[in-house]
Amino acid sequence: MSPRLDELRTEDTRSPASSTPPSDPTGHIPSQPHAAESDPAELSEIDGLPEIPPFDEVGPVDARALSKTLFERMESLEEGTHEYAYVRNTLVELNLALVKFAASRFRSRSEPMEDIVQVGTIGLIKAIDRFELGRGVEFPTFAMPTIVGEIKRFFRDTSWSVRVPRRLQELRLDLAKAGDELAQKLDRAPTVKELAERLGITNDEVVEGMAASNAYTASSLDAQPEEDDSEGALADRIGYEDHGLEGIEYVESLKPLIAELPPRDRKILSLRFVANMTQSEIGDELGISQMHVSRLLSRTLVRLRKGLMIEE
Repeated sequence: MSPRLDELRTEDTRSPASSTPPSDPTGHIPSQPHAAESDPAELSEIDGLPEIPPFDEVGPVDARALSKTLFERMESLEEGTHEYAYVRNTLVELNLALVKFAASRFRSRSEPMEDIVQVGTIGLIKAIDRFELGRGVEFPTFAMPTIVGEIKRFFRDTSWSVRVPRRLQELRLDLAKAGDELAQKLDRAPTVKELAERLGITNDEVVEGMAASNAYTASSLDAQPEEDDSEGALADRIGYEDHGLEGIEYVESLKPLIAELPPRDRKILSLRFVANMTQSEIGDELGISQMHVSRLLSRTLVRLRKGLMIEE
């Protein structure tokens, strides 16, 4: 018997709160208050219970039959009592194989299998508390969706590097499944249009789902490449120095200085540096000599340089 299940089995059952399943949002089963092992003589007073063999020796068929008997007995017990908690915890251990089977579907995930089993156990506890024999449904059939749903909720809430709406999380899964199916059928990667037709959605929704997939995992900019450390960190390989940023700063600083210039000086600056005209062409445009244009332009540039130096 695992230590965690031993805690569940031997938890303090004399408090009504012990019948409430753990609800830690991280998915981990919180530690339970320890209590002494139950007295066999005291447990024998619970009428209608068959002898429970070691849990690792109980097969699926026997576990199903024993579970049915325990559920029948639990319906006649008062919630919060010692007997009720004993039967409930026995059901948890008896059906732990359902949790392990459901957790095995997620063994490829990065989370430790131990954590996945703990989260699935919470789903099992919820299924036990909600199960009703009168519905005529076998307990494994009823419990499996709850267990799997609890595990999926755990991954949805903790696995994404960036939090995205649930709609996009589900769309990512649908796109991945449809992409694999179409790739096998077409023997190539499907297009956005083909994915949209397969799922019955628009092209824009497919693109949105693909973009959301990028938020599932994230890499650190300081991470070193696995194969060749000589390449440096990711930030060193994707970043570059934008020299235009310095130019933008100068332009913003020059705007008020240019606004203070006389109209003719502003006109000369515009013709020279915006229209890219020569000094002779500017002279012809304004009706002055090329030498005069040169003097006016030099005087204006000196004035602007001094204005920038004063601001710095």
